[in-house]
Amino acid sequence: MIDRRILTHFDFLLLFLILPIIGISFFLIHEANEALSFKQLIYIISGFFLFWIVFFIPFRSLSKSVGVFYWICILLLLITDFYGTTKLGAQRWITIPGIGVSLQPSEPVKIAILLMLANIIYHNPPPRWGYGWKDFLKISFYILLPFLLILKQPDLGTALVVVIMGFGILFLVGVNYKIWLSILITILVASPLIYSSLHDYQRKRIHDFVAEKPSYHVQQSIITIGSGGLLGKSKKNSTQTQLKFLPIATSDFIFAYYVERFGFMGAIVLIGLYIGLILHILSFSLLDSKDYRLKVIAGGIAILIFVYVGVNIAMTIGLAPVVGIPLPVFSYGGSSFITFVVLFAILENLLAFRFNFRYNSNPFRNINKKGPLAQLVRALGS
Repeated sequence: MIDRRILTHFDFLLLFLILPIIGISFFLIHEANEALSFKQLIYIISGFFLFWIVFFIPFRSLSKSVGVFYWICILLLLITDFYGTTKLGAQRWITIPGIGVSLQPSEPVKIAILLMLANIIYHNPPPRWGYGWKDFLKISFYILLPFLLILKQPDLGTALVVVIMGFGILFLVGVNYKIWLSILITILVASPLIYSSLHDYQRKRIHDFVAEKPSYHVQQSIITIGSGGLLGKSKKNSTQTQLKFLPIATSDFIFAYYVERFGFMGAIVLIGLYIGLILHILSFSLLDSKDYRLKVIAGGIAILIFVYVGVNIAMTIGLAPVVGIPLPVFSYGGSSFITFVVLFAILENLLAFRFNFRYNSNPFRNINKKGPLAQLVRALGS
């Protein structure tokens, strides 16, 4: 039924690397809290259907729609600033009236930034020696605008992820080295001012990080990881998690819970899956030096996963401040999970449709040309 050329260029290895991570995550969440596991199952099923819907969107032929989507996400961030719902001192959510569902605009904005950068760089590729100041500042505007709006919520962790992802893409694509040198010097000179402008709780997190004694959450996380030993413990003997000593065991500190159950060897396996996933995705950016859409999306997703994994694991062992960044498709929650599912679908789309056969050219083959399905396909094509 599906055009074989699509299946030929569909990357199945990507799914084989992702599915074990999702499976282990669901197992842990179900052990810790059955009610949460039911919600997570809904996210997984929803993500499965959303993946295939997004996969068939013709991203290579979209241009104006990408800009519209980007500015809609910016508008949502502005609405959050004025009318957002406040939780734990941060105004990061929009509650949809009538159904009580909350939306966190900082999640879809990551997708919007990637698509916008891919579109801009595709239509204005870098010269031989990289972008100069004019092009660099123009592209940087689309990164810094959402960064500042997210920072104002305040959500320092997500804001930093956005800015690292955006400028990481520019680094991969090509920017004149003098620009990077100037930015580095500026940051070093302005670092005291940047620190003084942080919120009290953000400065406290940094203080807890550099202090000799880590915070209570980090202490319990380190104890949990150490108690796992080489091969881990059974559910019954995982006292740190089962007796609620480990805080936020299914989301922010799920890596510590995982190591308590599966030990050092299990940690090596999980980190190995993530390293394989990052390197595999990053390799797509090298397939075609002129395919800037694929280069930007693949590079952006690889950077995003690397930052999320690195920061999350580092904060659970006391090597980074606690900033509430989850493990990709592993921590409990719907917003981050759906964001990564959509990004994987976009990547698969750019891989499957990267050659010049008619875009989505009647993928439903061998059907009755006079039947109702054939009529529907012709109507959609017109």
